[in-house]
Amino acid sequence: MNDKLYIIIPAYNEEENVEIVAREWHEVVERIGNDSKLVIINDGSKDHTLEKLNKLKTELRDLEVLDKENGGHGDTILYGYEYAIEKKADYIFQTDSDGQTLPSEFWGFWEKRKDYAAMIGRRISREDGIARIFVTKVLKLVLFLIFWLKIPDANTPFRLMNYEILAKYYPMIPKHFNLSNVMLTVLFMKNEEKVKFEPITFRPRQGGVNSINLKKISKIGIQAIKDFSRIKKELRLQEEAVRNERI
Repeated sequence: MNDKLYIIIPAYNEEENVEIVAREWHEVVERIGNDSKLVIINDGSKDHTLEKLNKLKTELRDLEVLDKENGGHGDTILYGYEYAIEKKADYIFQTDSDGQTLPSEFWGFWEKRKDYAAMIGRRISREDGIARIFVTKVLKLVLFLIFWLKIPDANTPFRLMNYEILAKYYPMIPKHFNLSNVMLTVLFMKNEEKVKFEPITFRPRQGGVNSINLKKISKIGIQAIKDFSRIKKELRLQEEAVRNERI
């Protein structure tokens, strides 16, 4: 069977990284073929990110550039997921535009794609700063306290998902939700989908400045806890409805 892959990459003010990242990941979809696409979504960048992408589009035949108003990382990847589903991609892979992940490690995921509904990277050796590592550990604790789930790495921007699992769960994510990948991971695990966490390399940002600071992270985190609690209640109601139907 020939599988079609869509790689989804959000980009916000990544003029220093976006060209090399696009070229590296374009080689992946070019090698797979079958009308696979690299989809990079400009999230209302204020620098030359969009200009560089449009220039690259004339050279990289399998690159598609989408442009939208700024909505944040979570909103942008949901935008990309919906686009890939509409285009009937068999598999959707998501990573980021800062160059922290390695395209060479994608192939280990691709080889196992039939064995799992989703494969998610587990960052065993991170080089992106103590603050962000701390935030990840706090997130892990919060998810355990709210959902009673032990998730190795819920927010990794290195994940391969088949069409069925993504189409089933992405509509359940609140609009403009900042931690969309986290919530997807929770839904996968809560519903006992077949998910594999695979170790990956996570390098320092390759250029530019991270747009997320501790103040923003704290604000996002407080809102996320509220959203997680609300979604937990919704999941409980759904479970009760299913049990009542079986009685």
